[in-house]
Parts: sequence; structure tokens; C-alpha cells
Amino acid sequence: MGFIMVAVLIDMISIGLIIPVLPPLVGTFTSSQADHAFWYGAVALAFGAANFVGSPILGALSDHFGRRPVMLIGFCGLALSFFVTAMATALWMLIAVRLVSGAMQANASVANAYVADISAPQERAKRFGMLGAAFGMGFILGPVMGGLLGAIDLHLPFYVAGTMALINWCYGYFVLPESLKPENRRRFDWRSANPVSAIKKLNKLKGVGPLVFVIALSGLAQLVLQTSWVLYTDFKFGWGPKENGLSLFAVGVMSVLVQGFLLPKLLKAFGAQRLVVFGLLSSVVTNFVWGAATAGWMMYAIIGFNVLGFAVSAAIQSLISNAADANNQGETMGAVSSLNSMMAVTAPVLGAGLLGLVSGLPRGDWRIGAPFYFCAALQALSLFFAWRHFSRTRAVAAAAPV
Repeated sequence: MGFIMVAVLIDMISIGLIIPVLPPLVGTFTSSQADHAFWYGAVALAFGAANFVGSPILGALSDHFGRRPVMLIGFCGLALSFFVTAMATALWMLIAVRLVSGAMQANASVANAYVADISAPQERAKRFGMLGAAFGMGFILGPVMGGLLGAIDLHLPFYVAGTMALINWCYGYFVLPESLKPENRRRFDWRSANPVSAIKKLNKLKGVGPLVFVIALSGLAQLVLQTSWVLYTDFKFGWGPKENGLSLFAVGVMSVLVQGFLLPKLLKAFGAQRLVVFGLLSSVVTNFVWGAATAGWMMYAIIGFNVLGFAVSAAIQSLISNAADANNQGETMGAVSSLNSMMAVTAPVLGAGLLGLVSGLPRGDWRIGAPFYFCAALQALSLFFAWRHFSRTRAVAAAAPV
């Protein structure tokens, strides 16, 4: 567990480095706020579309060849993406390199499969939380470093991130052990590795069913929020890379606190199903109030309020992982990643479109929060599907003969 957490931590620091500076970098190639929102959406869309196609393929390959070699491919893809982005001289170069890196980058889903390989079913929720804490720690260190470096030069964080991705490749090659036992490997099948087939198989897993809609809707909300955050805070509060880096630092602190320390207690108090329901309810309120915030300090206060919302992902991951067998954890987690990537294709279009509509409004106008109001509505739909699914599951269990 320690080995994979180090790999994920380095990976997320390198990704977190570019979050505060990628939107401003795109802005150097545009002439208006509306164009800025549109082209940033196009850059994010390129990554999501390629990742949608690539994730289930890489997940299925990890079921055949093992987790380690596929993660090494992902580290190479990240390094390539960061260095070429730093040297880009036109928007088409940014879009092209995001296509390549999106196709090669499935580290999150492979890391989840890695954890499933080395964990008993009853340990998975806790360990997914530990992995989530490593993600959160990366978001503590990465965006702050990116914001500070970006204040010096917008291109500097990309060179640092590329260097860290290469360091992670060396760590993966020389240190990280393989987790998938030879007897649990299976043949690669192109028919089941395409994203549509992978998502259909995910939907058929016993006990999962409508949770696919929960993953899709809550994932879309998270991705719209992520793609809108930097431009939203710029349009509404006039924040730059430094302020956005610090706000994302706060998000990372809460993620580590909840998933690394509070999650076992929350699971004990609520159980995985109730934790999902209450976490989604918290997310509905959080997104709406973020959109209505009238001052920058309120963004921090709302981050601290959303304790249960940070626990939703680990709880859902454990429910889905426990429904899959040891031979197809990679494909299952790849399908989850592909589903999220499908939402990542949609999120930039929706987020950038909503921001484009409100880009001409005066700073501080409540309507600039349109992307966050939309996220609140998506989380409300996700909450409905989760509540209905868990209610039916409990009813079936109660009616079953003892």
C-alpha cells in the first residue's frame, strides 16, 4: 500500500502543479473572456475524449500484463504532455498534446485496481480512502507550488511537472512492485475493452446497476466544477494563479483529513450506502452556496463545510470493487474511469458554455455562479438515483428468505 501511495502522490503533485496555470496559459492565445472560456473548454475536451477511449483499453491491458507497465505508460504520457505544453506556441499544439496524453493516461483507474489487488473486500473502502488521501495530498502540494511558480513564469510549472513525471517513471520502474498475481491475469479482448462494452458490463455487475448513473452525474458535477473553478474565481473575485493555488490547497487539506483520517469513523457511523447518500446531499448544498458566494473568503468556509462530500468517492469505489471479481478489477476500474472520462468530454463544453454566457457580467454578479448551480442540480439527481437504488436493495434483502 505504501508503494502505490507514493506513486500516486508524485503523480498528483505533477498534475496539481498545472491546475492554476493552464487556464491563464490558454488565455495568452485568446483576446477576450468569451474566447478564453471557449478555448479552455476545447483543451479540456481533448483530454477527456481521448481518455474516454483509452481508459478501458489500458485497464484491460493491466488485467493482462499487470498494473506496473501500464502505469509506466501513463507516467510517460504525463511527462510528454507537460513538456510539450510548456513549449507550445499555438492553441492547436495544446489541443494535440492533450489528445495524446489523455489516451496514454489512466493512472487513477489502474491505481484503484492495484489497491483492489492487494486488499481484502472488507478493507477496500478504507484503502480507497487512503488512496484518496494521497490524491488529496497531491492537491495540497501541487496547486500551491503551481500557483507560486506560475506567478514567476506561466511556463515554469509545466517544466517542473514534467520533471516530476519522469521521476515517477523512475520510481515505478526501479521500486514499485507488481500487484497482479499471474493466476489472476486474463487475456486481452478488444471487444470488451472498448468504452461502450466496458460501461455495459459495469452496469450488469450484481448490486451496482443504477450506481452507474450516480457515478456519471456526480462525476459530471465534479468535472464541471474543476473545469470552471479557476475561470469562475477570476471572473467573480479577480483571483490569479496564487489565489487559486491556495484555494485548491484548502481542498486538498480537506480531502486528506476526511479520506485519510475521518473515513473509517464515518464508515462505522453511517455505513457505505448511507455515507454516499448524506455525502451527495452535502455536495448539493455546497455547490449551490459556492455559486452564490459574494466574497472570496466564503469559498474557503464552504470547503470546510463539505466533510461528508469528500467521502462519497471512496464509498462508491468500494461498493463497485466488491461487486467485481479478482480477474477483472482493471477492466472494472477502467470502465469507471471511462465513464468519468465520458463526463470529462461533456464537462468542458457545459462549463465553458455557461461561463461564456456570464463572462460579460460585472464582477461579483450572482449569475456568474451558473456552473455551480448546474453542479448542484446534477448532484441532486445523483442523490435521487442513489437513494432509490439503496432503498430497493434493502427492500430486496429484507424480503429474501433467511
